[in-house]
Amino acid sequence: MSTAQPPFRRIAADITEQIKSGELAPGAKLPSTREIAGSYNVSMGTAYRALSLLHERDLIIGHPGRGTFVADHSGE
Repeated sequence: MSTAQPPFRRIAADITEQIKSGELAPGAKLPSTREIAGSYNVSMGTAYRALSLLHERDLIIGHPGRGTFVADHSGE
């Protein structure tokens, strides 16, 4: 049995690393689900699951009609 992570977890890990390294700063807009799917050569569902995982971890926040952004926890 393979111990490799599912694609959505690898994508979430990549984006998490970009956030932690400062490459994606608080308030930065993330690529759309469609752009992530294209960049990683995965389905839209897989890209959506990756973003959902990041949202569950409180790393990103979605604004309907505007996009998805890196959460800003500086005021907490």
